[in-house]
Amino acid sequence: MKEQYLARLELFAENTQRIKKAFPWQNVQVNRLAALLYTVENKTADQDAIRANHELIKENTRMFSSFRGTSAISIATLLSLSAKPEQQLAETLAVYDLMKDVKFRASDYLVIAAYQIAAHTTSDQYVQVIERTKAFFDGMRAKHPFLTGQDDYIFAAMLGISGIGVEHGVERLEQLYVTLKPEFFSGNSVQALTQVLLLGEEAAGPADRVLSLREAFRAQDIRMDKEYTLPSLGILSLLPYDQTGLVNDVSETYEFLRTRKGFGNWSINKQELLLLSAALVSYKYIDDVKSGIITSALSTSITNIIIAQQTAIAVAAASSAAAAASSSN
Repeated sequence: MKEQYLARLELFAENTQRIKKAFPWQNVQVNRLAALLYTVENKTADQDAIRANHELIKENTRMFSSFRGTSAISIATLLSLSAKPEQQLAETLAVYDLMKDVKFRASDYLVIAAYQIAAHTTSDQYVQVIERTKAFFDGMRAKHPFLTGQDDYIFAAMLGISGIGVEHGVERLEQLYVTLKPEFFSGNSVQALTQVLLLGEEAAGPADRVLSLREAFRAQDIRMDKEYTLPSLGILSLLPYDQTGLVNDVSETYEFLRTRKGFGNWSINKQELLLLSAALVSYKYIDDVKSGIITSALSTSITNIIIAQQTAIAVAAASSAAAAASSSN
């Protein structure tokens, strides 16, 4: 691995420990996401800025607001990296309320979706983008009522922000789903995968690229086709790459991080570490290529997709912990 990339991996490991120390009682998956967000900006995690923005969120929301839930540190981190955090939070809260007005349900997923819309559009576009987001969500739910839920809010928002036509987009999602579902176990993950592929629609033969890359990873005994890593396989398939080099980069990143404090087998499971490894490799390729093959929209989407995946892991972990506590009582 190149020295510059190794330095980024070291920075990620250091940022993870820094944020863990600063927020020991927060969700560990969210803490790792915060570390990643700083790392991809090539910045040392600023725990004081995150803490200040966490307090800012508390000052502007009620006790049981979803903004104070599992996603709180994620939003505080994003705000801390924003040029105008107070304004960004106010705009996010405004979008959140508008989304609830059209029957989106309060949740950690809605908080992230609202932030995405507020961060990547202007105030005069909010209503239109939210309408598109709702249309994408309703279109997915009409096709797959048992698969489509609050965890699709973030992807629906990304599609709402994009320039993809709703009718074409929903039909294309279904075409990809029908093609890919027989190849994978989890219908919910396949739906997330199709959303990733639609966001990178300019890539030719997306389904074939995903399946070919899956086999390349399997040949190295790496399973990127599991529940939480399948969308990452989609991200990787959209990059201009030498397949062997890409697989090796993910494998080497994974093995390197395993040797660092906080990334051992007792600290993080294989799926999440593969997800983070794939994210770091994706950013590496974007930095290396810098061409029209990867659009700026896709580059932005990669960050949002990773936030969506890591949020899903964090919410699932928090729900399992709550259920275990409830049953023990």
